[in-house]
Amino acid sequence: MRVVVIGGGAAGMSAASRVKALQPEWEVTVFEETNFVSHAPCGIPYVVEGLSDPSHLMYYPPEFFREKRGIDLHINAKVVEAGDGFVRVIEDGQEKTYEWDKLVIATGALPKTPPFEGLELENVFTVRHPVQAAELREAVEKAENVVIVGAGYVGVEMAEAAAARGKKVTVVEFLDQPLPNLDRDVADLVKHKLEEKVNLRLGEKVEAFEGDGAVRKVVTDKGEYPADVVIVATGVKANTAIAEQIGCKIGETGAIWTDSRMQTSVENVFAAGDCAETTHMLTKKRVWIPLAPPGNKMGYVAGVNAAGGNIEFPGVLGTQLTKFFDLEIGATGLTEKAAKAEGFEVKTAVVKAKTRVHYYPGAKDTFLKVVADASTKRILGAQVLGADVAMRVNVFAAMIQGGFTTKDVFFADLGYAPPFTPIWDPIVVSARILKF
Repeated sequence: MRVVVIGGGAAGMSAASRVKALQPEWEVTVFEETNFVSHAPCGIPYVVEGLSDPSHLMYYPPEFFREKRGIDLHINAKVVEAGDGFVRVIEDGQEKTYEWDKLVIATGALPKTPPFEGLELENVFTVRHPVQAAELREAVEKAENVVIVGAGYVGVEMAEAAAARGKKVTVVEFLDQPLPNLDRDVADLVKHKLEEKVNLRLGEKVEAFEGDGAVRKVVTDKGEYPADVVIVATGVKANTAIAEQIGCKIGETGAIWTDSRMQTSVENVFAAGDCAETTHMLTKKRVWIPLAPPGNKMGYVAGVNAAGGNIEFPGVLGTQLTKFFDLEIGATGLTEKAAKAEGFEVKTAVVKAKTRVHYYPGAKDTFLKVVADASTKRILGAQVLGADVAMRVNVFAAMIQGGFTTKDVFFADLGYAPPFTPIWDPIVVSARILKF
């Protein structure tokens, strides 16, 4: 049996590794367009900041997959055509054809960049693949003025990376709040933190990048900003070109439609990772939320099922984490705004607390906004800012996935010791406020 995987990122290598583990006699071939496999795009801002080396964005080198896992891995190999039982690949300057019995599409996502005038200028970057990290870091090192277009998660992380290197940073966002997937009252707290470190321009529309070969300034509908480097962080779109060639159904989100087994609409063709849509655990609607943890798990599920197994991917909550300097930011499930848009009658609780007991040194501020269904008392979402955010967001993610009500949260037997938490953890306090 011949299994071909298109894309050597996290989802693709997870799928290939699982097939080979379950069916060691099968031929498993992976085609990756770059020389980076098993890579971590989430780490690009931290490479730019100087916290890590670009080479560390690859979890395992190609030799590991070839020698330890027996995968026929082709790097610098671009799949240019795919059809029923075959793929055509450009590698080593030649076009070659390979046959498959089962196919896994893990082509990831591409930058979704508005048609700004001047995109072709030198030192205008989009951020998506680790192969860009070294060039982007070098450009930022040499720059005095850096302009970030977009104040989503990537924009915020890139703003920190540049500001931490002592650059003059301007962030231009078309919407009137940063991190638009947060509720306004939560995003306003992030806004105040951003304004301490960068020139934050909300509600401005970029019109052009200008320069003499290299970018020199960014022009918006409200002003002009000097720029030696521009980083466009305006979102991504699913890379569906190969899937469309094969005839795979494209879902309502614009990503590849898959069932719970990561099977596409075409028999023996699976899709996983940032190119594939899935289901939201709470709304049961089709969603496309391109994040690393679910992408890896999608690849695992696709690999098991391509190998003849039977396992289902349960969907996503959209759990996300980031930070801006010492402000940690996290969210899971539905915001108040999103829950109301889905027809829920909601109650919310806002908790401002310390991360430890008052007498233990090092206590820091934390802020929680928790959303619950007013009728069923089920927890629908949580947004957390401050310190120790990952721990609390992940607890909420597990609780939401488990269907916890406010009563369940209140009586959850959470651990306590003065160096770690207050005796009434903010998670429990939120349930007390919401009532049960």
